Amino acid sequence: MDTSDIHTTYIHSGTFLSSPLAFCPCRTPQSTMAAPSGTLNCEDFSMFQEVLKVMRTMDDRIVHALNTTVPTVSFSGKVDATQTCKQLYESMMDAHLSRDQAIKACIAQTSEVVGQLREERAKDGDDLAVIKQLRKEQTKLKMMQSELNVEEVVNDRSLKVFSERCRIHYTPPKVKRSSE
Repeated sequence: MDTSDIHTTYIHSGTFLSSPLAFCPCRTPQSTMAAPSGTLNCEDFSMFQEVLKVMRTMDDRIVHALNTTVPTVSFSGKVDATQTCKQLYESMMDAHLSRDQAIKACIAQTSEVVGQLREERAKDGDDLAVIKQLRKEQTKLKMMQSELNVEEVVNDRSLKVFSERCRIHYTPPKVKRSSE
């Protein structure tokens, strides 16, 4: 799949879209992740990573978004910086939440598969196909769990940049993170 097919931006015509959750790949409780050009199942780790990469576009471009939407002191009268920072913060938090939910949903699904394979291995410890599949699923589970650490780094970086640029315009509410 060509990444240009699944790129979606959060900013349109200089304003932030009110519902970044529209870009959330969490579509069903079964943790199927949807990309605009198809449905992504948590079983395909490379597509899982690709969708996360696209979902992180907003965080990757936070500096540009702040530079183009939050005015400098000399232009502060022309744009409502408080509202702009608030909208950016809300969009950023929605994006962080949707990614966190997507990662955790895939971890839960993969953990369930690992559990089923362990039960099968316990019944027949000599079945090499089951042992091989179990190792494959365990590896995928570890890689998905490591995405939570990546997510924490991405989120912290974005919040730091946001805070540096918007602290005089907008103070976000204190929120408890889902990972704490």
